[in-house]
Amino acid sequence: MARNTLSRSLHDLGLSAWFGGTLANAVALNAAAGEAGSDSATGRVANAGWDRWTPVNALAIGAHLVGSVGQLRADKERVAQQQGVAAMSTLKTLLTAAALGATAYSRVLGQRVSAAENPPSKRGTKPSRRTKALAPDIAAAQQQLDTLQWVIPALTGALVAVSSYAGEQQRPSEVAAGLAGR
Repeated sequence: MARNTLSRSLHDLGLSAWFGGTLANAVALNAAAGEAGSDSATGRVANAGWDRWTPVNALAIGAHLVGSVGQLRADKERVAQQQGVAAMSTLKTLLTAAALGATAYSRVLGQRVSAAENPPSKRGTKPSRRTKALAPDIAAAQQQLDTLQWVIPALTGALVAVSSYAGEQQRPSEVAAGLAGR
């Protein structure tokens, strides 16, 4: 079996950053922004933090995708021959697509909120009463972001778990059993 250290590293490091960064921002940045002193400052701090994270996140996602394609190419025979590997690969692909979609939609919403010149917020993604009254569309975007900030780490965390399972499928005993089961 050939070594695929570069593609595995890109896959794992990219996914780790995507998962960890979005989770850290949801847990820490948004909550910390709420301590900025005023609703206006909260919106400004949260938007600045997420805007700074975006290019790093894009790089992480790109690395993960390149690594994923490399892994799929390296394991194409296992995918075709070993029982259970095609189903796992399909699940990983679906989870990746869902995480990409949620991330892209989150970015669109984030740009909408950021372009509104830092609308007041109670906590990073919680609209203030003033925003709800004066800019209901922005408040709706903030509320959607409040949900998505947890959806993305949930999806990428599921990808981490499925990737762990994929690693287990590469044990010699699993390969032998998967080939015998065909």
